[in-house]
Amino acid sequence: MSAWLAFALATLVAQDTPRPEPKLAREELATAAKVLGLGFDDAELELARRGASENLESYERLRARALDNALAPAFVFRARIPGVGAPRPWPAAVARPRPEVRRPANLDELAFADLATLSELVRTGRVKPSELVEQSLARLERLDPTLHCVVTLCAERARARAAELDAELAAGKWRGPLHGLPWGAKDLFATQGLRTTWGAPPYETQVLDYDAAVVEKLDRAGAVLVAKLSLGELAMGDTWFGGLTRNPWDVATGSSGSSAGPASATAAGCVAFAIGTETCGSIVSPSATCGVTGFRPTFGRISRHGAMALSWTMDKIGPIARSVGDCAVVFDALRGADERDESSVDAPFVDLGPVDVRGWRVGYVPSDFGERPLESPRLVELAALGCELVPVALPEYPLFDLFVILTSEAATAFDELTDSGKDAELVQQDENAWPNTFRVARFVPAADYLRASRLRRSLMVDVGKLFERVDVLVHPSLSGKWLVLENLTGHPSVAVPTELGPDGKPGSIAFTAAVFDDTRALALAEAWQTSTGFHLAHPPIAR
Repeated sequence: MSAWLAFALATLVAQDTPRPEPKLAREELATAAKVLGLGFDDAELELARRGASENLESYERLRARALDNALAPAFVFRARIPGVGAPRPWPAAVARPRPEVRRPANLDELAFADLATLSELVRTGRVKPSELVEQSLARLERLDPTLHCVVTLCAERARARAAELDAELAAGKWRGPLHGLPWGAKDLFATQGLRTTWGAPPYETQVLDYDAAVVEKLDRAGAVLVAKLSLGELAMGDTWFGGLTRNPWDVATGSSGSSAGPASATAAGCVAFAIGTETCGSIVSPSATCGVTGFRPTFGRISRHGAMALSWTMDKIGPIARSVGDCAVVFDALRGADERDESSVDAPFVDLGPVDVRGWRVGYVPSDFGERPLESPRLVELAALGCELVPVALPEYPLFDLFVILTSEAATAFDELTDSGKDAELVQQDENAWPNTFRVARFVPAADYLRASRLRRSLMVDVGKLFERVDVLVHPSLSGKWLVLENLTGHPSVAVPTELGPDGKPGSIAFTAAVFDDTRALALAEAWQTSTGFHLAHPPIAR
């Protein structure tokens, strides 16, 4: 008997069997259709009653199966669309020179040293990893009562690791530029034996039995984890169960989020660098607010294994540091494919270092830079570097309507939190907070989620075409349209601080390149940053 015939016979038998009355009344379906903006007449609603009721029973059975947050759906998002916006060949790399270094009388003078300086001090034996770690731990303990950036101080783990790295150096083994350098992790990365709280009360005591991929890689590179740093609960904002993480430039205000602690601790000189994540602004926004350099790589360049999932098609990992050069060094240590994260990919990367950017074509949207954009300080500075400034127009898309992709995936990632009622334990409970967002997202039709995904692909193609005309785009870091657009398309972007404003706080500008052209985004940002020196300013709290 063919499979088709068997199915047909089973259907006929089922038709002769009395079927129970559907659970859902036509009036209930009419109300649901109205919520979803669907225009069905009474006859259509009546016909749909049984199928919708059976779907409801299916949903209930699906929800009965417990799922771990780390379990991804059976699809993979790719930022690269064949034939669109491919990186052009890079110029030749210039080796980064090793700086001349001396041991300061007071090691706290190294709080704002760049990675090259710290690395050379360690490599030459002038400063031990254990000394850098103690300096970092002491600074975190001193400043955290004001900044509220630390969830867990990893003192015991850090001291043990630093002692091992001291011994390796004494034996002539140097692991490379991150050997012995203290760093902080946004507290959504798994760290074996330590709490990983996701910034949220329901997970405040959560301890995972493995390390995230970024923790593994930085351990191998010789970096020393000194603290798990705060994030807005479930990776939104800067409010968590420990309070509001503060901006070192103005401790009366928040540091923005959701990589709130990593940006605050880096800006205050508590860690040499930190690792954050971004779904829609969570690296760029706190970096811009706290006056540090934040790099959001192309989607998929760094493994997300062991990181809390919020949106499987939008989550990205990247470094927060004091300079673009520092970000490039850390990124180089973290990049690469990992079979535990199907979205991660291997792609070439060259750290160009100090490079001549004369003749590079830099695209800008004129309305982003005022009435006379070519007189804007940022564009004047780029022109002084020899860049060719090219006006561009962004493709017209309903960007904020496409946000349904993020909220739908986030609601799915935390559906058990909603179903169990534990969402009531979250600190934030207003209309725009996660608990309500998760509930609202449960009303999103699957067909419209997929329609948004299709429109997203069209957006990716159209934005990719911009890079057929320009090498890099420059734009305000804290522009909502840019943050939504780039996080939907997966493009790499570097946020770098500008001069202090009248309020005594730094501004920020961002450089964005084609997908997998992280090299060019970092190179132009570093050339501009080196020429201006704005990143060398430090907040008052650090003095």
